[in-house]
Amino acid sequence: MENTLKTFKIALLCGGPSLERGISLNSARSVMDHLEAEDIEIMPIYFDTQRDPYKISKKQLYSNTPSDFDFKLKQTATPLTKKSLVSFLKSTDITFPVIHGPFGEDGEIQSFLEKYKIPFIGSSSAACKKAFDKFTSNMFIKEHGFFTLPSAVLKIYNTDHAQIINGFFKEHNLTRAIVKPASGGSSIGVFSVATPEEALEKAQLLFSKRMDTRIVIEPFAQGTEFTVIVLQNRFGLPVALPPTEIKTDYTKNQIFDFRRKYLPTGQVFWHCPPRFDNKIIDTIQAQAQQLFALFEMHDFARFDGWVLPDGNIWFSDFNPISGMEQNSFLFQQASRIGMTHSNILNHIVTQASKRQNIVFEPKKKINNFLRKKINIIMGGDNSERQVSLMSGTNAWLKLRRSEHYQPHPYLLDKNGMIWQLPYHLCLNHTVEEIFYNCQNYQQAKARLLEFEERTRLHLGLQKTKDQEEFFEPKQLTLQEFINQSNFVFIGLHGGDGENGVLQKMLADKNILFNGPGEHISRLCMDKWETAKAINNLNIEGIHATSGKIAKTADFAQANDQEIREYWLSLKRELDAKTIIVKPRADGCSTGVVHLYDADDLKKYITHLIDRSPFVPKNTFKGQLDFIELPTDFPEDLIFEKFVETDILRVKAHKLKHTPRSGWIEVTVGIVENAGDITVFNPSITVAEGEVLSVEEKFQGGTGVNITPPPANIMVPRALQRVKKLIHELAVKIGIHGYSRIDAFAHIQTGDLFIIEINTLPALTPSTVLYQQALAQETPIFPRELLELLIINKDQRHTMSPRSFNEDGLDQA
Repeated sequence: MENTLKTFKIALLCGGPSLERGISLNSARSVMDHLEAEDIEIMPIYFDTQRDPYKISKKQLYSNTPSDFDFKLKQTATPLTKKSLVSFLKSTDITFPVIHGPFGEDGEIQSFLEKYKIPFIGSSSAACKKAFDKFTSNMFIKEHGFFTLPSAVLKIYNTDHAQIINGFFKEHNLTRAIVKPASGGSSIGVFSVATPEEALEKAQLLFSKRMDTRIVIEPFAQGTEFTVIVLQNRFGLPVALPPTEIKTDYTKNQIFDFRRKYLPTGQVFWHCPPRFDNKIIDTIQAQAQQLFALFEMHDFARFDGWVLPDGNIWFSDFNPISGMEQNSFLFQQASRIGMTHSNILNHIVTQASKRQNIVFEPKKKINNFLRKKINIIMGGDNSERQVSLMSGTNAWLKLRRSEHYQPHPYLLDKNGMIWQLPYHLCLNHTVEEIFYNCQNYQQAKARLLEFEERTRLHLGLQKTKDQEEFFEPKQLTLQEFINQSNFVFIGLHGGDGENGVLQKMLADKNILFNGPGEHISRLCMDKWETAKAINNLNIEGIHATSGKIAKTADFAQANDQEIREYWLSLKRELDAKTIIVKPRADGCSTGVVHLYDADDLKKYITHLIDRSPFVPKNTFKGQLDFIELPTDFPEDLIFEKFVETDILRVKAHKLKHTPRSGWIEVTVGIVENAGDITVFNPSITVAEGEVLSVEEKFQGGTGVNITPPPANIMVPRALQRVKKLIHELAVKIGIHGYSRIDAFAHIQTGDLFIIEINTLPALTPSTVLYQQALAQETPIFPRELLELLIINKDQRHTMSPRSFNEDGLDQA
């Protein structure tokens, strides 16, 4: 008799009305990637900004932001009535809400689930309501004897805002305060202010944008920030994991904001274990467990707080649903006690199911396949190193579930040395953190061991960790790394990882690797030479953006008058009103700025000469965020005429198109398969500011990519011509493996102005390459795509190449 395997069905709720819906999408993606198995089915439900539910496809979870598909939900998803939603949820075994912010963490969605007796993971509506509100939670824990800082609350329709703020500043003798929504999260809408007038201005701004109807004012905490995850063991007892210390620069009214929380940046450093003395760590864990019980929470939560200079500990924020991005605090802290992503998610589902008398017995996956070893290299020392870390980590995590390849992560440090990384160090936030932890591993190991063993004991885990996953980092030279590799998956971006140097080293040793070879890598890394090569191909309908090249050093001694004269000559020569400047050999939006006048040029040059790591936001007109700058002084700069494009915005679930020039910015992925080039459907890239930022390209939850361009924006014949032209360019210029081409495309003719060719495009969790692969007539899921990138070069592998249309073009 055939033994049928029962499938455990989990309804995954994501989206929501808050500005955190993009982070919710990231969390949902992680849950699906690491929890779904042969006997576990993840069934996603998305709530739009109006709280209307839709049954969405799994591939939509790989969008960069909900705005990628919000405007076409009615065509691409199944709208659900309240009745059909309840019926759907009751057909599953359990519901997992991963909606962050209001609606998801304030008890509203939990109240709905409780009303219809639908079992779910996480805390009750009453617990969420008590914990999530910043003002009432502070009052609540104060009443129960926990240390708190004073706070005041402003209500939107009251007229006493100035009076309350002035009184609060005076009573507590404040020179710095925090203004934030009472029911917000992820540092969205949080401001650091220095005066009562500034506090009032920010409060009025938050009210005007309807970010909340109540605003909290509190003193800026002087001290060290931390965050701690709390789980429950099989007896329902709370267990706090080793906390993470957050070191960042709080000067000039800076805070640990949304960008620093979710995009790797050198402006913040996470220490896990923290550098606090053991007594402080014990107190944080003990109080976190007490507060979890006091709020009557369930399954998991994340608490944020401060260790103050006088030794007091203040818990300032309580998050009933912790973020679950691939290197989030949840996964980072769990890995420190020997739990993988799958381990921690299975633990959470197991405890939630047991609490509600639901049978959840996932089949332990035993990998009997003979898998080929793949060494993944990431990091480096250039401005793209953090994006490289995201790409490499994501490729490693995805390929861990491959039946054909066994990935091993390695870090290239700033000194050119290689580190073989254990599981937990891969989840550090930045290249610098990983390097620091590798160098100081023995010291940290000795400190962490006591907390690790105790936490594992309290959670009821096995006494020892998996030594194949959790080992001590090993240092190698680059040559030693190459010599012990059969296939190197290059997760590096920019520098020697993308300019042909590493490709030549590997080819000389007959080591296989992903992506194009030495010559095309070297060419495409040089934007100036790439443009010349493209124009020399004389492909009708394709041009490269032409410009002017200049030695950066020539500007170093230039005075204001000389810079002004150069600016005027640039405008004449390029026939331009405004100009784009970019380093000759950097990518990933590094150093790309829209200049409006000679003063802008002077500011730009000054930042380069001063070796600034980044340009602060609002330095230039329309610059909404930081701009990373090259780590090395660029030898050459390229100046190009700014191309005015049509204006595209996603607002109120509608894609709004304002014609200007007929040109739009697109990005197009190309993948080789059995010697043929396949061109994916292009994506329209919608930038919030003047230039597409690093966040919009690679940080899930920000930036909008629309794949493919809708027919009401780009006519179908133009879309097909874009793909045919890209195919011709890829073949003639000599691309092998895969690449991504950024260009301006004309919406009527399909003509192209090529911006750049990326020979090792980003493979971060929500990068556009995955979205384009999923938009194929036969969708290619991310792990399949990564496997295909390896198969391209691995002719000795027994897997059959994936089938595509004869001409290599998807006709969808």
